[in-house]
Amino acid sequence: MSLYSAGVEYGIHCLIFLVGNGGETREASVRDLAELQGVPLDYLAKIFTKLAKAKLVVATEGVRGGFKLARPADEITLLDIVNAIDGRKSIFECREIRGRCALFEGEAPDWALDGPCSVHGAMMTAQKRMEDALAQQTILDIARKVGRKAPAAFNAQVDSWMNDRREKKGTNSAQASDDQLIQITDISS
Repeated sequence: MSLYSAGVEYGIHCLIFLVGNGGETREASVRDLAELQGVPLDYLAKIFTKLAKAKLVVATEGVRGGFKLARPADEITLLDIVNAIDGRKSIFECREIRGRCALFEGEAPDWALDGPCSVHGAMMTAQKRMEDALAQQTILDIARKVGRKAPAAFNAQVDSWMNDRREKKGTNSAQASDDQLIQITDISS
């Protein structure tokens, strides 16, 4: 079982697609991002609600509107995204079993309970290190890694695919209405 939900993965991947080549911001609808990546639209809409509430993305107006990053990509950390989607999670819950040893016969000595639990302390240190690592990585860092790995033409293909979708929205009023409804739901929820 993973600590973070699939929504965190979906959210990070979506925000990578909102970072264009060179770090500029792209705009895309939730519907387009869901289709581009093969993820469930309804679930992704809920994720974007959380990202919008956390002020990581903002909705753009109009029939061809969508979402874009609310801040520069180098100011949005992976920890920001994780906390927006899943909330702060503790990797460990101390149950204070150190005082339950059978040898204590129900009366734990002071030394056994003195100070913080060493196991709890170790787990909190691990959590801090993990959160520090996530806080040091920005969505721009990840987008650049993906960009270095992908063939040079891929970024242009993504731009072309998104632009084609946006142009079609202006002529397909049913899809445009659906996208506006998703935006309204995302913003107001």
